[in-house]
Amino acid sequence: MLILTIVLGVIIIIGSTGFAVVQPNQSKVFTLFGNYLGVIKHAGFWFTIPLTNRNKVSLRVLNFNSDKLKVNDLEGNPIEIAAVVVYKVVNSAKAVFDVEDYHKFVHTQSETGLRHIASQYPYDNFNNDYEISLRQHSDEVGDELTEDLQKRLSVAGVEIIEARIMHLAYSSEIASSMLQRQQAKAVLAARKVIVDGAVSMVKSAIDQLSAEGVVDLDEEKKAQMVNNLMVALVSEKGNQPIVNTGSIY
Repeated sequence: MLILTIVLGVIIIIGSTGFAVVQPNQSKVFTLFGNYLGVIKHAGFWFTIPLTNRNKVSLRVLNFNSDKLKVNDLEGNPIEIAAVVVYKVVNSAKAVFDVEDYHKFVHTQSETGLRHIASQYPYDNFNNDYEISLRQHSDEVGDELTEDLQKRLSVAGVEIIEARIMHLAYSSEIASSMLQRQQAKAVLAARKVIVDGAVSMVKSAIDQLSAEGVVDLDEEKKAQMVNNLMVALVSEKGNQPIVNTGSIY
């Protein structure tokens, strides 16, 4: 009876190791003596093979805020950039067996991908509105960052839901100089718009005067009118009207 009791006790103790509780949005990876058995993803109370080793993996959506990284953009300007990455585990076996620590792997690869994307584009661009820049096209850059990270993290069984830039600035040592550069480019871009509009208005005025026969203008008079109109339209300060009572000849 004593031997039977001991045997039954040992069987009960070993059998009790087969019970497993899986919480919602959680999975458990089972191995037995180094052999992979499988994964349970459904929540509940389960009985599995006794003496198995269980690795718990969260299937919840996680987010990672990167540190502010100092990198050089496409034009070689030092900038500070940081991103937020939203991800979740979709393959528990890969997350456990293919990488040492999938949390650290996500953090390291996210910073590597962010450095790579930041170096592919300029911080800002005033010369060409269709060229992608980090500041003006954050959505496009975020989509490319998401695609790049998905390629890097697929080996760990991780799905990237979203990746977006949350901080972007010039480095402190060049911030003031780049601000002046931005202001200068903005002024040049604005003046170009003003000049283009003034040329269009002058051309329209001369064509309308000639078409309606209001005045007969030779080339010299047209040149004088163009000069006066351009000065009046392009000048930043108020203009004093001058009445010409004589002849230009």
